[in-house]
Amino acid sequence: MSIAMEAGAGSGARFTVLGLLAIADRRETAVLQPSKPASLLAALLTRPNAVVPVESLQRAIWGEEIPATAKAALHSCVLRLRRLFAKYGISGSTIEALPGGYRMAVDTRTLDLLEFRDLLGRADRAADPAAELALLRSALALWQSPLLGNVHSDVLHREEVPRLSEEWLRTVERVYDIELALGRCREVLAELWSLARSHPAHERFWEQLIEALHRTGRRADALAEYRRVRDHLHDELGVEPGSALQRLELAVLRGESLTPDAAPALRGAAALAPALRGTPAAALHRAAELAGGQQESTGSATGEVVLAGLVEAGLLAEGPCGHYRVHELLRAFTRAAAGSWARAPGEPAPAPPPPRA
Repeated sequence: MSIAMEAGAGSGARFTVLGLLAIADRRETAVLQPSKPASLLAALLTRPNAVVPVESLQRAIWGEEIPATAKAALHSCVLRLRRLFAKYGISGSTIEALPGGYRMAVDTRTLDLLEFRDLLGRADRAADPAAELALLRSALALWQSPLLGNVHSDVLHREEVPRLSEEWLRTVERVYDIELALGRCREVLAELWSLARSHPAHERFWEQLIEALHRTGRRADALAEYRRVRDHLHDELGVEPGSALQRLELAVLRGESLTPDAAPALRGAAALAPALRGTPAAALHRAAELAGGQQESTGSATGEVVLAGLVEAGLLAEGPCGHYRVHELLRAFTRAAAGSWARAPGEPAPAPPPPRA
């Protein structure tokens, strides 16, 4: 298996999948050339620390037409990877053969994807919006283009690359939600313009761009951008803009203020209600109680009651033009609420789940 070397610095060996598939240590970066072992490594690293079934690995390497010799050839690919790992001081046991498949044992120091997710988790727990924003931007700095561009696997590019790209998109949205909430509309205009142009079907970037333009006094430009995305969606996809974009256009036409004055617009823990600090479980339990109480008295939990519980718990806040900002703890709330709604009348509510670490 051939590799392309680049001089570099660092400590220890590290795998990268948020860009070209590569292995790096303090001496050099090895960018793997397209090969069957490279496809195998990418398939394992995009599912870090999980047992990937043999069938999935074979599909990643050979596609839908798996040869009769695939089992032996897969074992050969594993051996070739272990020999490559030895060159960088990586234990051969990093690839574990387990019943039904293989597992790649990595952590935040040895795989950029796990470092990215760790930074997102730290951003969730940041003490203030500036710290949250810095962590999110550090996470995004790990990404390069093109994603797995040196891995020639149609299966991975069809199934794994879109999944990873979605994590990037959600993080970028979050960054600009915070930037806009901090009033940095003018500073991020160029970045939002580029994002909207490079992702013309991703409506949230257009919403953020239009909001930034309107809040900097560029009402005509904001309306022009709305027409641009409307025409693109109509001409290319045959659909109309979503309700959020349409409400945003109406707000711009009316000259409404889009400044998030009263409602907390940030998703970070520090930016939401003080009730979330120290007693998130109590806030979740209160929201679940509201939904559960409605169900016991009427036989169903109405949307209004559920929404009231979310707002009271500090898990949901209304931003400009009907947009809602959601805290990560809402995931825990939904599990608690679902259990509350599903229980029989008179059955005690289950204890709320702990917040995500």
